[in-house]
Amino acid sequence: MVVGCVFYALSIVLFLEPCGIVAGGVAGLSTLLHLLNEKIPIGLISIAINIPIFLLGLKYTGWKFILRCLLTVVTLGLCTDLLAFLPAMTEEPLLASLYGGVFQGIGIGLFIRFEFSSGGTELLGRVISKWVKIINIPVCVGLCDAIIVATGAIVLKTADNILYALIVVFVSTKLSELILVGLEKSKLCIIICNKGKEVAEALIEKSPRGVTMLDGEGMYKHENRDILLTCVKNRQLTQLRQIVHSVDESAFVIINDSVEVRGKGFTAWEKGL
Repeated sequence: MVVGCVFYALSIVLFLEPCGIVAGGVAGLSTLLHLLNEKIPIGLISIAINIPIFLLGLKYTGWKFILRCLLTVVTLGLCTDLLAFLPAMTEEPLLASLYGGVFQGIGIGLFIRFEFSSGGTELLGRVISKWVKIINIPVCVGLCDAIIVATGAIVLKTADNILYALIVVFVSTKLSELILVGLEKSKLCIIICNKGKEVAEALIEKSPRGVTMLDGEGMYKHENRDILLTCVKNRQLTQLRQIVHSVDESAFVIINDSVEVRGKGFTAWEKGL
């Protein structure tokens, strides 16, 4: 959590605030207030803004969740103000939005991976979704962030802020996803065929992956079909296609992205899960 707070704080201190980029969230709102009045410290004002949000969320999330949020928010606020003496790394807004998104994504990824929350618009979105039943949490968070970004563009009189904010959000989302799922992507393969046993044996013999076979029925002609399930690494896809086609040319293969695969041959299970 502390490491995540340091990276998030560095994204603000080194890149976003020096270039006047308001990227959404409570951190973005605090940055906007600081840009309007440099005497207002970003970290301290972000803690102050979060307190009423915590009080609103206490009823819906419980005091344990709020306590973890408060711990993260205070740590993040302190890191931001303590690191405020560092000089800006660039004065180019485009580079600042890219690097700021990288640092922010690392921070967010660590928060999510180790089950911490920085409160802010995420918690506010939870509260609003309880009040307005027709809107879900992601939409509520997105609307809150959009309002802050748009307000920053209007107050600072620069429409470019919206573009830079979108870049920050895009890059940070990709980096946080990378921290959560890692570099190695996997594919879930569904093979529908008439020679299930032969295909399964060939896959097991020629590749190190296990295969699970299910019984299925083709609903067009009501014929029995074999359904094979297996997960492979991206680099093994070509080999899988060749093996399946060599055994059963009429096989129907569906390949999907797998966000996370845990088990033998893939990511090991972590203790406590």
